[in-house]
Amino acid sequence: MTTAAHGGGRLVVDGLEKQYELDGGAVPVVKGVSFTIEPGTFTSLLGPSGCGKTTTLRCVAGLETSNGGRITLDDKVLSTGTEHMPPDKRDVGMVFQNYAIWPHMTVFANAVFPLQVSSGKLPKKEARARAMEALELVQLDAYANRPATALSGGQQQRLALARALAHRPRLLLLDEPLSNLDAKLRDTMRNELRSLQQRLGITALYVTHDQSEALSMSDRVAVMNQGRIVQEAAPRDLYYRPADRFVADFVGRVNMIPAVVRERGGAGEVLVEAFGTRLATPCPDGVGIGDEVTVTFRPESVRWHETAPDRPNLLPARVVRVEFLGEIVEYEAQILAGETVVGTIVARGAPLDSPANGSEIVLELAPHACRVLAG
Repeated sequence: MTTAAHGGGRLVVDGLEKQYELDGGAVPVVKGVSFTIEPGTFTSLLGPSGCGKTTTLRCVAGLETSNGGRITLDDKVLSTGTEHMPPDKRDVGMVFQNYAIWPHMTVFANAVFPLQVSSGKLPKKEARARAMEALELVQLDAYANRPATALSGGQQQRLALARALAHRPRLLLLDEPLSNLDAKLRDTMRNELRSLQQRLGITALYVTHDQSEALSMSDRVAVMNQGRIVQEAAPRDLYYRPADRFVADFVGRVNMIPAVVRERGGAGEVLVEAFGTRLATPCPDGVGIGDEVTVTFRPESVRWHETAPDRPNLLPARVVRVEFLGEIVEYEAQILAGETVVGTIVARGAPLDSPANGSEIVLELAPHACRVLAG
């Protein structure tokens, strides 16, 4: 069977508000959230538990009614805060965290049932064709007559995805669909899911608390905290150029060191004093001489040397922990000013090129890998 690309719609969320009544008062959960997903692209809402990301997704799906703002999909208004289109009219498919597979049905029956009972019910022959097409997309067509309970966790996740795709929706919503899988299967499934989304050209909104999932799968990532989007960017920009301390700390491992701006250089660089040493680093506008700042950099951007090279941004250090993690080695080094320990840095590198525990080394921070945050 040949499957056609479904195509994706353009989702615009503008000023979304959602609150719940609790103990006689209104508790805001989503506070003026705005973002746009272009057709055929993949956007993730990333954040800790309770930040409002799943509530935002459910408002887009129509499973929650918003208190304000506007949601549109192409030229279709889904919600205005006072008017709400029913979920089955929104041209949206959704995959839940627990898959919501009907255990008493076969694989095929799970895929075809929503097409037979929805308000836009399809003729029986077309519904069966679409269900089989969706099962083929996720490589479950050979299991069509198998009881759903006989599927593995990964296969159940695929079935939930097939059921959502059988409608040929303009928008696919995914609420932490991989969180119940083991680590290796999770890696495999996220690659398959991203490949399928690109092949179909469907627009996708994905909710996760796992930064690895968000960074590896997405065209854009919106980080949420306390009901607001604090930064939206392409994955690499988000990782290497965080907007604030929360984003820097939440999206991957990071070193944060206090510093004071001492001198402005050319091309947007400054010299900051940290650990008694002057470090060169790019600097955003609005930071002045004498300001107290935080310098952030990722562990994998740190290089180590047995002796100091003739380059800037060097820190003498002593290794106090070396941890083998398989594909990488993580080590912790105390920063030295003479014999005095003035700070600690965590670094990561290749297993065959790591310093020995207890050794005294020189750490190098590449200027372009550093980021200055105000405060």
